[in-house]
Amino acid sequence: MKFTIDVLGVFLKVVIKINKVTFAPLVVSTLFILLTSLLAHCARRATQKLVKDPFVKLLFEEAIAAAELCGCCFELIIVADNFGVATYAIFLFALTIWWSLNWGDATACPYTHIEDVIEGKGDIRKALLKTWAELAGGLMIFKYVQMYWALEISETHKDRAFEECKADLQVPVVYGAIVEGVATCMCRLASRSLGDLNPRFATAIDSFIGTSLVVAGVVARHEVYVYRYQDSSADADLSVSIFCKINLGKAFDYSGGYFNPVLATSLKAGCDGHTLLEHAVVYWVGACAGSILSVYLYKLPSIQQFVRGTTVANGDSIWDDKED
Repeated sequence: MKFTIDVLGVFLKVVIKINKVTFAPLVVSTLFILLTSLLAHCARRATQKLVKDPFVKLLFEEAIAAAELCGCCFELIIVADNFGVATYAIFLFALTIWWSLNWGDATACPYTHIEDVIEGKGDIRKALLKTWAELAGGLMIFKYVQMYWALEISETHKDRAFEECKADLQVPVVYGAIVEGVATCMCRLASRSLGDLNPRFATAIDSFIGTSLVVAGVVARHEVYVYRYQDSSADADLSVSIFCKINLGKAFDYSGGYFNPVLATSLKAGCDGHTLLEHAVVYWVGACAGSILSVYLYKLPSIQQFVRGTTVANGDSIWDDKED
């Protein structure tokens, strides 16, 4: 406890000094994210030393991972709002790699436990307990974030600690659930492929894919795909005409693009704009349905053939078992 207080004291002195001298709100956000990761790392190490039972230890690690994830993402909202999507993407990419290297068996994501149950790698009781631990960590971390924001060390934190939050869901519930489900399914298919193939830099590749899916909604939010087809042959009995417009990259505009039920609940549950039931349908049912679908899609022969096919670019393979 004393170590934590000392670290927090030093941290506050550093950020206050930096902010007064350079007026760098981005540095303040960066240091807060670093502090959150440092405290989570210390808590994780303490758990590994003090808790002997493997499953109880995993529950603590899940709670710590969820708290770290949600705490950092609260600050990433500040980064995205004030410094743009590109800066947000860089932070998220680096954090995803850090989490992959440090969380161990923890995932901070409930649908991974559902996948384990479907594949016979776990049971429902343990899956529910892990989910409960993740929710506890994700919900409790807000008080820590709120305490920091209330200090208003930076202008970007002014009035953020106690402001009313707004839901990100901008479309009907079913549509939002489809967006979350499809993106989650794509993300899980990519992770499973990387897990089986184990290419070089698998962690970085997985992080890049996840980051790309999250920020795609902003990068391509104004892109529109138009498809036209018309069959008006002279000898045809029926003339067919098809016109289709699809708005690309709308995850942020539609649902927020969380792809993790615990993260969405920590950041947006109870916010104005949707009920708790609508929130559950979009961010829990939608994401979990996409994850479950990925389990069965990945087993399809066509998917397996595509994943395990030879992938060579300019004569250099990116996979470990292929020669350069």
